[in-house]
Amino acid sequence: MPAQGTPTSIETRHAIHWREAETFDTEALRENFLVPGLLVPGALNVTYTHYDRLMLAGAVPLGEPLAFTEAHAQLVGSEHHLARRELGLINIGGPGRVTADGTTFDLSFQDALYLGSGTADVTFASVDPANPAKFYINTAPAHARHPARHITKEAAKAVPLGSQETANKRTIFQYLHPDVLPTCQLVMGLTRLESGSVWNTMPAHTHDRRMEAYLYFELPENAFTVHLMGRPEATRHLVVRNEQAIVSPPWSIHCGAGTTSYAFIWSMAGDNQTFTDMDMIAMQDLR
Repeated sequence: MPAQGTPTSIETRHAIHWREAETFDTEALRENFLVPGLLVPGALNVTYTHYDRLMLAGAVPLGEPLAFTEAHAQLVGSEHHLARRELGLINIGGPGRVTADGTTFDLSFQDALYLGSGTADVTFASVDPANPAKFYINTAPAHARHPARHITKEAAKAVPLGSQETANKRTIFQYLHPDVLPTCQLVMGLTRLESGSVWNTMPAHTHDRRMEAYLYFELPENAFTVHLMGRPEATRHLVVRNEQAIVSPPWSIHCGAGTTSYAFIWSMAGDNQTFTDMDMIAMQDLR
């Protein structure tokens, strides 16, 4: 069975208070908030966080399908990983196939999939191992079961924002969002910056009622994004490379600028799903 042979790594990240984070040097910041190595060919890699119990994972199947294993069930203390959790994923690679309790979903580039709690058997496969799918996966605790749904790029809610004058012209694609489909708490989408634009999520904001995670991608090998984090009055930065993720605590801003245009997947879990429920930070208050 694929689940028994799935190469996997599992890491746990504990929550950090801002008072502690402000004593960190660069190495400690990266150790606690940067998540590299999720999307590794032939593996299903997992980072389980104590921020709203959100799990970040990457699955890049090659010749054999990848699947959640007993270790992923033990991670959350249940009979299988999604017994009391919901799942969202976005494919940023080649054509992929996800099978959930016998139902198969074929996912093109930039398609998303939602699976409700109680889904027992999930496998991830590539249609063409020479052009593998890259599934970026989030799971979060769920108190109710909602139907599975395949969300194409065309079915996502597209929200254009920004301008070339402020170097932040971009489109937000809302996939797991109350305007698109019901979920318990997981909200997930993708932002794509246009050529010549580099700033994301500026003006900055915080939302103390929920955490957030970012996965940056489509960054060339010699490019990077400078991700800003921390309290507005005490910002820090992390240099983020292609297909690396960031765990953003509720007390932290989450914005940044790249050396070129790029895309990123954002996800949130916490007390509410109101996308505009945020505390805006005036530009002059950032330090």
